[in-house]
Amino acid sequence: MRLRPSIFGSLRLRHSRGLLTLSAVQGPLEPPLVTSTLSEYFRTEILQKHAGRPALVCRTESPTAHGGPAPRTLGTGSHLAWDYEEFDRHINALSRGLLRMGVRKGDRVGVLMGNNSSYAMLQWAAAHIGAILVTINPAYRINELAGVLNLSGVSHLFVVPRIRTSAYLEMLANKFPDLRNSRPGDIQEPLLPQLRSLVVVDNTGGFSREAEGLGLKSWIDWREILAWDESSRESAMQKEISKSLHKDDVINLQFTRQVQVGTTGAPKAVSLTHSNLLNNGISIGRCMYLTEMDVLCNVPPLFHCFGLVLGNLAAWTHGACIVYASEIFDPKAIVETVVQEKCTALHGVPTHFLGVLAEVDRRRANGEVFHTPQLRTGIAAGSPVPIELMKNLIEKLNLDGLTNAYGMTETSPVSFQTVADDPLIKRVETVGRVQPHVKAKILDADGNIVPIGTPGEICVAGYLLQKGYWGDEEQTRQVMRTDPVDGTLWMHTGDEGIMDEEGYLRVVSRIKDMIIRGGENLFPVQIENVILTNQQVEEAAVVAVPDDKYGEAVGAWIVRKPGAKVSREEVRETVAASMNPQNAPTWVFFVGEDVAETELPKTASGKVQKHILRGWSRELAGKQTGLVSRVAE
Repeated sequence: MRLRPSIFGSLRLRHSRGLLTLSAVQGPLEPPLVTSTLSEYFRTEILQKHAGRPALVCRTESPTAHGGPAPRTLGTGSHLAWDYEEFDRHINALSRGLLRMGVRKGDRVGVLMGNNSSYAMLQWAAAHIGAILVTINPAYRINELAGVLNLSGVSHLFVVPRIRTSAYLEMLANKFPDLRNSRPGDIQEPLLPQLRSLVVVDNTGGFSREAEGLGLKSWIDWREILAWDESSRESAMQKEISKSLHKDDVINLQFTRQVQVGTTGAPKAVSLTHSNLLNNGISIGRCMYLTEMDVLCNVPPLFHCFGLVLGNLAAWTHGACIVYASEIFDPKAIVETVVQEKCTALHGVPTHFLGVLAEVDRRRANGEVFHTPQLRTGIAAGSPVPIELMKNLIEKLNLDGLTNAYGMTETSPVSFQTVADDPLIKRVETVGRVQPHVKAKILDADGNIVPIGTPGEICVAGYLLQKGYWGDEEQTRQVMRTDPVDGTLWMHTGDEGIMDEEGYLRVVSRIKDMIIRGGENLFPVQIENVILTNQQVEEAAVVAVPDDKYGEAVGAWIVRKPGAKVSREEVRETVAASMNPQNAPTWVFFVGEDVAETELPKTASGKVQKHILRGWSRELAGKQTGLVSRVAE
């Protein structure tokens, strides 16, 4: 059965009366979609209306972090604090600087940093000149980093020296020796053929000395590229480029591993446009009832669509203020920031909120008075939010208007969201209703729309769909398919959901075996490939194991080679040494030891039956069998 446009119309009418019978919905068509580019919208809607309002606060950065003329600092001299006019001045200085470096429309500009003002400036400055911002996970190991740089063709990389134990410039210099002696702005490294510039935002205060020790000569100081002269020829270039931009131009590549089962599990670069990101940010903010009076403590990392779109763009498109408590997740800094900056909104995945609540409990146990009467809203997403956690957030932090959201990087990302005044049970047990200008349907295995209350694959259509995976038409075609009847292009999410008669969606599982650990998407195929590099392992299968703290944790099922004695810790270390540490298994189970079966359960065609492994894992984890030391977590 195929769904015709006329059916969507009737379903929309039934939806408003609470009479939905089939799992297919279309969001409201009002207000209309914005047709501006990000740069045009910033200039005409944000800056004109909110120039003197607070825009960005970075608690760990100096007011003069970027050099140049003395900035206005919203009355504080202790840290960076800008209104929108000051924010705009820095964005334009960076836009001119990028042009002076040779960045042109369509060039890929990579960013490898934590949450800071440089990242915020790059988000807008790249869009102002039509460059494509490539957001890179700071937890990548060097091989993963090199892979995404080459996949996306990054020509200009903006990077901090280090985050936690990751020393990025040292990693790059050791892996790619020709980086050491290349001239600044003219990198010639055969293994990174597109890379030309390496710009360092020094978050250590002493990178110049470190660079000498590394013998690294190709780097450029971030402060040297900012062009403060508004009468320069780059200023005229910027204005001309701005006129040539189109709402459907790609301006952001975000990496995901949402790929078909059976592939390598390598990251895919999702191509997102001005229209995708701008309209999604506006819709998200409306669900939160954001205004220019709001102050959002944006906790999720900016390399992820949660921080970049649900956080930054949702707030800025409504004239609200963004606050970064710290470069990386730090519960103490978050709690201090919420109090000191009088934040009204707080974003996070359940792991973040658990850390914040633990810090609040610690302070109260020490006799500290802690009140957050101004907090009212935010978004909890990334993995299911337990009802007890939601109740604690309301009781202890006053987050009465906390919302829940569902989406994927390929859909910009949010397609469903609760609103602040939805009943609590809806905000906990569902991900809300479909967003404006978005269609959604739930299909069975034969492509038929299922009745309400019946599980099936979630499919989404509308302005929010990506343009495709960068340089990978085959994978794009596999997940984005055109309905031959009405011509609608649908994203097949691979997620299983159930819709109720009011159109609220409940996500019940992932058809593809994605693991969501603390909001971070992990792909089992890639972890399995790494485990199999251990010469003592015959077979490996990775599944999700329920986890109270992270929602899900990585569980690895191992078949040892005959005579091998590989330990649980060694399996974990194999992964931790080669991948983002979140991929390292929390649980390792041995076939023939932890269960009586001597082989992995498989279908007749030889495919591992992971649903059986998930059942075994839950049972063994309940007995604490297979737990590996949680070092490095």
